[in-house]
Amino acid sequence: MKRVTGVGGIFYKSKSPQKAKEWYSKHLGLVTNEYGSLFEFRQGASPDKIGYLQWSPMGSDTEYYAPSKSEFMINYRVDNLVELLKVLKEEGVEIVGEMEEYEYGKFAWIMDPDGHKVELWEPIDGVFTKEYDGKTTM
Repeated sequence: MKRVTGVGGIFYKSKSPQKAKEWYSKHLGLVTNEYGSLFEFRQGASPDKIGYLQWSPMGSDTEYYAPSKSEFMINYRVDNLVELLKVLKEEGVEIVGEMEEYEYGKFAWIMDPDGHKVELWEPIDGVFTKEYDGKTTM
């Protein structure tokens, strides 16, 4: 079973998420939206498939990374989240909360040995292709 297939997102705390998005847009050319910037890429093993990575500055008061005290969180793309969670549980990995399912995929969270919360995402990329076609950072 494949575990991680790529990076799905980079999230960090910002004193002013809106200012950060504006700065990155102006100076580095990121195409931004309400969440940050969606990076579009071709998947290595299947170059005909489009994948996405979400970059998001979040408010410095966010509780999204809890129970971690980190200033950031990384999201990893996975192929089969349900099966991976079973394996991780058997291996003694701390799972945080319950898996959540949305139109754009399934999410779950684990803690790494340094106390960082890690987000796992089984994406449904087609949802982003429909909604953000031509509005991504490439």
